[in-house]
Amino acid sequence: MLVAFSQGLVDYLYDVFVARFDFWLAFGILAQLLFTARFIVQWLASEKAGRSVMPLAFWFLSIAGGGMTLVYGLVRREPIIIMGQALAVVIYIRNIMLIFRERRTRS
Repeated sequence: MLVAFSQGLVDYLYDVFVARFDFWLAFGILAQLLFTARFIVQWLASEKAGRSVMPLAFWFLSIAGGGMTLVYGLVRREPIIIMGQALAVVIYIRNIMLIFRERRTRS
């Protein structure tokens, strides 16, 4: 049973990541890596500050990764991805607008 499960898993992973590999899969993987990088940036900035912080890079990575993921979802016609990223990208942009507004009023 374990051998059959292992072989099924290997076959599945081969099908998903090798047999179906194309430009859009590479694009989607890059989008997900950018989106994931924002958490690493946020974690490192928080560790450096000794408190929870959201650096500006977090929001730019959110826009880049979320926007690319949205494009990927649109091209692949994935309604779950489209629903998940469409509003999120707007929220990321709005956060950057609020950050820049606050910086202008402080200076």
